[in-house]
Parts: sequence; structure tokens; C-alpha cells
Amino acid sequence: MNDLVESPFAGGRKDVTETAGARQDQSRELADMQVMALMARQFPRDPVKAMDRILNAFTRPALAEKSQYQFSRGGTDIRGPSIKAMEAIATEWENIDAAWRERSRGVDGRGIAYSEVEAVAVDMQSRTRKRIAFIVPHWRDTKQGGYALRDERDIYELCANMAQRRVRACLEAVIPGDVIEAAMAQADATLKAKADTSPEAMEKMLEAFAPFGITKEHIEKRIQRRLDAITPAQVVTLKRVYASLRDEMSTPEEWFEMGGDAAAGEGAGKGAPPADAGGSGTANVKNRMKANAKGKGAAAASNDAGKTDTAGNADPKADAGKQDAPVVTYAEVADALNVATSADAANEAADLIKHVKDAQQRAELESLYRARMGDFEEDQ
Repeated sequence: MNDLVESPFAGGRKDVTETAGARQDQSRELADMQVMALMARQFPRDPVKAMDRILNAFTRPALAEKSQYQFSRGGTDIRGPSIKAMEAIATEWENIDAAWRERSRGVDGRGIAYSEVEAVAVDMQSRTRKRIAFIVPHWRDTKQGGYALRDERDIYELCANMAQRRVRACLEAVIPGDVIEAAMAQADATLKAKADTSPEAMEKMLEAFAPFGITKEHIEKRIQRRLDAITPAQVVTLKRVYASLRDEMSTPEEWFEMGGDAAAGEGAGKGAPPADAGGSGTANVKNRMKANAKGKGAAAASNDAGKTDTAGNADPKADAGKQDAPVVTYAEVADALNVATSADAANEAADLIKHVKDAQQRAELESLYRARMGDFEEDQ
């Protein structure tokens, strides 16, 4: 009566979730979530007082100076709240839980290890949640190529750097937009109040920009007025531009109309490489490609002049020689992708990948391009 036939689907089954460690972790996480939700209900935020605390926090100059990032995209200055700013807003807004974690690791088809990382932000009071999952290859690109990361500290720092940007995007999704805008307006007001427009301060600013080849004329052309008539708001903007140049997040050509561009164009017309050919930006690479193409075209035209086939037509081999695709090095494309400050700039740099001869290098550059696009994911 009690003889039962064993299920054919039961063999080899092992419930890994029923281990003591797994049950303990689940219980701890569930208890933490319940306590936080209970505290959020018992002590709900007062939006008026929370907003006052946020505005008061951004009256501190040290926080206001680090409150916003800025870069140029399509001739327009793009800026938004920094990670530090969003952390300060979340703290004062209350009942916000934000974190990131490494979920798993693996190896991709190229044999490069990667981490699957997740960033999340939760408003415990309104139960609004934003979650972003992404992949971080254990790979570091350099001007000479790239290499795989082996040290655990390097891997953690890379994941943390990538994750913090996603945490910022998650916080922006769960915190009301008008709260963030008011905080940024207060930060601007604080910076303008302490902005120094004295002649001495302007001299120091010119000295700071000098190593980048930026002169007084370049700055005056950007602000559309004489330097002695600069406004506090423009001083704040120039400080952000200087910080971007100092941290190598952008190049002078992205912010100012550099005088060397015209000279470079004249040189390219004569078949000479542009003066900036050693640069790392996409524009510099394309200028060199155009200069080389013009030089090859002129040489091919002079060498093949008068060459015709038996039918009196131009030699097709000569035309084929003129249409040879320009060659771009791995380092040039990698540099262009690394210095890209927006998704549009990364897309423009990615157009150069097809000109790299080596197939393996093209595959690595495509991986770098996907990683850089992930960096701009939160801005889309």
C-alpha cells in the first residue's frame, strides 16, 4: 500500500536555496526591508522641511562646487547633478535607500572576465523603485592598447566607478525632478555669490588656461564680451570648463574656437598633416585622414596623368589607387573613444573602427565602444 514509484524528474535535483547560509541571508534581507518600510511609515518625510534642508545644504560652497558635471555635446553645454549632489539630496529627502552590488561573474567569448552589476534606488515611503543591471568587463584601456585586470582591488574600483553613475541615475528616477532642479539652482546661486570677477582673479584664470593653449582672445570669443566685463555666471561656467580640461574629460577644441584650426586646414590642402595630428580626439584623426587622402590623391593624379587603356579610357587601376581607404591605428581610435564626453562623440569615434586593419583590434575597439556607451546610459 505504501510502495510509491519514484518520480523520473526527481533524480539529481538539489535545492541550493535550502542551505543554512542562504536562508540566513534571505531572512536578514527581508528583515532589513521590513524595518525600513516600517520606519518610513512611522516617520514619513515632511516635504517642506526636507526641501529647506536640501536648499540649506547647497549654500555650502564646498558642496556647490562639486554639485554639477558639465560637457559639450553638439555645440550645447550639457550639465546635471553630480553623484555627490544626488547623495546629499537623497540624505536630506529621507527614506531613500540606494546601493549597488555585484551579482555574478563570468567570461565572455573573447576570454575576458566580467562582472554583472546591479544598481538600485528605492523610496521606502512611496515604494518607488528604479533598478539598472549592466556588465563591467575586467579590462582597462590605455593609449598603448589594453590589458585584463587581475587584482581584486582594481576590479572592485572599476565596478564601483561604473556603478556610482547608475546609482545616480536611479536616484534621479525616484526623487522628484523639481526637487533636484531647485537644488541645482541653489548651487548656482551659491557659486555666483562667491564668483570673483576682479582683474586679479581673471589673471589667475588666464594662467590656469595657458597650459592648454587657451588665450584671452579665445575666452573673450566664447563669452562674447571683454574679459573685464565678464559676469559671475560666466566665471562659474569657465571654472567647470577648466575642471573638465584638467581631468582630461574634454579637449580645448570642444569649448573654444582654437586659432590653429585654420592653419591646420591650409596645411591639409597642401597635402601636409595637420598641426594637431598627434592629438587624441576624433577631429584630429579625421583631419589626418583627410590630409593623407588628399596627398595620395594628388600623387596618384600626377603619376597616372595621361595613362589610358587601349580604348582611350582612364586606367581603372589608377582610380582604384585613389580610393584606397585610409588606415587608422588602434591607439588613435581608443584615444578618441576614451576622451569622448557624450554618446554622440562616442558614435563619431566608433565610425573610425572600420578603418583599423587588424580584425582582433577592431573587436577590442567595439568592446570599448560598448563600454563607453554604457557610461552615457544614464544621460539618455
